[in-house]
Amino acid sequence: MTRVAAIDCGTNSIRLLVADADPETGKLIDLDRRMTIVRLGQGVDRTGRLAPEALERTFAACREYAEIIERHGAERVRFVATSASRDAENRDDFVRGVRDILGVEPEVISGDQEAEFSFTGATKELTGRADLATPYLVVDIGGGSTEFVVGTDSVRAARSVDIGCVRMTERHLVRDGVVADPPAPEQFDAVRADIGAALDLVERTVPLREARTLVGLAGSVTTVAAIALGLKEYDSAAIHHARLPYAQVRAITERLMTATHAERAAIPAMHPGRVDVIASGALVLLSIMDRIGAEEVVVSEHDILDGIAWSIA
Repeated sequence: MTRVAAIDCGTNSIRLLVADADPETGKLIDLDRRMTIVRLGQGVDRTGRLAPEALERTFAACREYAEIIERHGAERVRFVATSASRDAENRDDFVRGVRDILGVEPEVISGDQEAEFSFTGATKELTGRADLATPYLVVDIGGGSTEFVVGTDSVRAARSVDIGCVRMTERHLVRDGVVADPPAPEQFDAVRADIGAALDLVERTVPLREARTLVGLAGSVTTVAAIALGLKEYDSAAIHHARLPYAQVRAITERLMTATHAERAAIPAMHPGRVDVIASGALVLLSIMDRIGAEEVVVSEHDILDGIAWSIA
């Protein structure tokens, strides 16, 4: 057993996993798994820079995580940063702040590395299941980007494109500094057009339509699952490996796209930090299912965070 701490810092959230890893059994035993919405990517698509208030929210979460890591006595720590910090002009400020707080260098990884970690985390415990055909298509819908990975035992092809839920919301659904309430149909048409162009790009190098099982990761997908399951509060155990049929994903997406801010916020399992961006995230998922003709999506709570943990176990 090796006790590890993995941190995944994305565009919308930062997450921590402290776990005991057993390479012989392929099991991660969670000691602490948590998520904080910090919206690090606030405005980065427009300005090219990380906002001071976004950095401070992220550093506050890092201070909390540093205490948890120390309390559990993790032997190895790895901090991986993804889309927003990869794009920002002032990412050195981010790197320096994280290093000062946690004592580790944040690795601003490429989209391909991000995809590989996501695939490992999502599929390690699916291997050998007779009810899930291979190859898998693992789709990680983040805040700034979405990763597509096709593979069976290992990655066959991967691509990262900039169609995350925060980026799509800020690019197309914001008017005068606030998200339209509710957004107009033509605004979602613009989101769809961006998603379609990105999927065209992905299909140049990733054989999306050859996949036999679609596995969906990250907050947009798990929130859609929570709604589909009618959960009164977020329940990771109930969501993990839930199988959502296409018709249900479509109905929920259409509901979210026409709902007001107050109506989305009133959904019991909705995290406050996802209220404004969930419609875009759900539309990314639905568009992928449309493109490949998927009859269902298998939802996984194990994702890039678990992949990072395995990389240092």
